[in-house]
Amino acid sequence: MTADESLGRLDDDDYPAYTMGRAAELLGTTPAFLRAIGEARLITPLRSEGGHRRYSRYQLRIAARARELVDQGTPIEAACRIIILEDQLEEAQRINAEYRRVGGSPNPSAAA
Repeated sequence: MTADESLGRLDDDDYPAYTMGRAAELLGTTPAFLRAIGEARLITPLRSEGGHRRYSRYQLRIAARARELVDQGTPIEAACRIIILEDQLEEAQRINAEYRRVGGSPNPSAAA
């Protein structure tokens, strides 16, 4: 891999650039918190060849949102579910906006 290829990955939100320790440090949390949200299937870190968890910037943003909810008193399982539902709602809104933009109908039964 060339230096240019390596630098290009630094801009990739999905590149697993952060170790568990560094991710926990950046979030101000513990590795146990990251393991817990992984067990709740909120995020699935990639694994290095040695089996160590590696996190992307995108995953760190999700983990930060979970930490915010937990810090407000939300149980971790509920926080994970809230984030999943928020993500699904955002995706549905994006799809509806795209249908409207191209002049389609967001309601599949209306097209029949």
